[in-house]
Amino acid sequence: MSSKMHPTSSLLDGWIQENNELVNTLRKERGEDVLTGDHNKTHLRCSSEFDKLLRKIQGIPPCADHTQLELTVVYNACVCSTSQSCFSEAELLLVQATERVLQVTEGDHDASDHLGLWKSILKSAGSIALKSCVLHLLCLQWAIWLATCQLKTINEFKDELSSVVETLCAGVGGDRRSDTGRESSDTPLLLMDPRQLSELLQICTFIAQGAERLSEGQSTEALTGLQTASFLPAPRTLVAYTHLLSGSCLAHMARPQMALQCFRKALETDSRCVSALYQSMLIYRQLGNTQAEIQALHLLHSTLMLPCTIDPALPGAYLLSPSLLLCSQSLNSLLSVPSALSVLHSLALKCVIHGRVSEGVENYLDLLFALHSENQPTSQVHVEVLPLPRLPKLYLEAGSALLMALRPSDCMALCDEVISSTLELLPEKVVLEEQEQKYDAETRGGPEGEDRVEMMLWAGAAYLLQGHCYTHLKDWKQAVTHYTRCINLLMRVRFKQSGFPPQIPSADMVCKQRTDLCTLQRLKGLSIAGRGISFTQTDQLKEALRDLQLSLQALPECMSAGLWCGEVLWRLGRRSEAAACWEKTWSQTTLSSETCLSVYLQEPQTGPLLDSTKLRCRIQELGLTLPANRKTKGEYPITY
Repeated sequence: MSSKMHPTSSLLDGWIQENNELVNTLRKERGEDVLTGDHNKTHLRCSSEFDKLLRKIQGIPPCADHTQLELTVVYNACVCSTSQSCFSEAELLLVQATERVLQVTEGDHDASDHLGLWKSILKSAGSIALKSCVLHLLCLQWAIWLATCQLKTINEFKDELSSVVETLCAGVGGDRRSDTGRESSDTPLLLMDPRQLSELLQICTFIAQGAERLSEGQSTEALTGLQTASFLPAPRTLVAYTHLLSGSCLAHMARPQMALQCFRKALETDSRCVSALYQSMLIYRQLGNTQAEIQALHLLHSTLMLPCTIDPALPGAYLLSPSLLLCSQSLNSLLSVPSALSVLHSLALKCVIHGRVSEGVENYLDLLFALHSENQPTSQVHVEVLPLPRLPKLYLEAGSALLMALRPSDCMALCDEVISSTLELLPEKVVLEEQEQKYDAETRGGPEGEDRVEMMLWAGAAYLLQGHCYTHLKDWKQAVTHYTRCINLLMRVRFKQSGFPPQIPSADMVCKQRTDLCTLQRLKGLSIAGRGISFTQTDQLKEALRDLQLSLQALPECMSAGLWCGEVLWRLGRRSEAAACWEKTWSQTTLSSETCLSVYLQEPQTGPLLDSTKLRCRIQELGLTLPANRKTKGEYPITY
């Protein structure tokens, strides 16, 4: 063949030098970009430069003398394109490269059969140098399949891909040009070591397939592959993922203790594997181990607050990072954790509900401070979008915690914030319709629909909490005033059933699917009970009895109303009725557990309380002195 059809030695040397200069430039700038986190611009520019060089090389007919150089430049250009998620561009380069190889080797192929094309190339690549280049390009094709979630294609080609890993890891057809000590000016350099890339692709494939099988309910099959993957040479971040997903498989197989061991392994392998902490917390919650759950929430929040760091165990990982290769929806859902603020809210609520009130208060105050701060915490992990409760609701929860911590003045301050932000926006009347939860309102302005009802309930809850605060302070007059404000506000709400005019909601109208009605009834029952109890402290017994009986009509399961109603009856000399009232209250089975309610909707633990032991003694004494009055439970009805 004429020398005019072949590049001269000096031209080849120039192209090799240009390739190597680009590689070295990218390596240098890559190290600087690790500190700044801005490597997209560098990759984009280098990708363009590699494309220009490739067009020069491909401007002449293909020949064996410079195929190694051409395929090396294709490899480097594909690495840049793939790192930018330009998969179609990278795949086009690979198709063109494989066609050039077949032209050189005179191999046959069917253009419509993509997998067949690769099999033909692997067979036709004769020389060791050419075959090594083909293996390198196949690794990039594998990366594209993985990044675009083509797991079925990978599975169909799994034997050839396994052979690629074995060949490269054995050093046959491997690359030594990326080792700094072995670089020479006449050898074209690669941006990434193909052997390390093949190992990365292997474990990422196991992880992606395991997540997919787990999402399809094939926990046993997923577990087998993940346990195999956990012994592969890989960065600790990915090994931790194999333990994490193994734990998820075991959790689905109803083996919580073994799942916890896997999550512990994941954390021991990589302390920043926050997903393992989150999954552990869910297991503790499932097992009812509250203290361990709180501890896990605390560690999870602390970890999420740590600044984002680059994993030193995966040098150059941002070129083709695990996050690029592992992007399936099934895996992302398994790796997702709530935001730091959501975790802090869960932690605060759990502490308050389970008696660690002072700790819960501090967490609530930290949460409110963070929400008002401009510097919101950011995380390097998959964050699940779990919206926090609205700010007024958080204020009410925090206020309840402060009251439990015997800080009524702080509680009242938060309630004032809720009232001041909602009072001017409240409608004069709200009508809740039975069908489809429609809303109709006569307003003085403000939001439409459901927001009006929520604001009404928030303001009512704020008045209720302030009433509780004044009972704690034994300021009975102010307590009555604030309970009355809550009652008057709630009386603006009407409920319209089909075929009936709007009317004041009652206990028999409450539907479990209507959380707004349930909340309304609880607020109404608790506020009337609070006012009735306050009346008892000023010896206004008739008013107290009226309110306490009305409270039981609105909220039959209200324990404090039942006990205090019996107390008032006892003081009025109606002792048989009092005994029946107490017995009925104690035998009342609460349909909804208070732990499922918002903390500000639970009965207060401060203020005047009655000792059930003393009340039972009264009943026993009543039975001794009045044997004729011994009758069955429930024989003394309460008149409402």
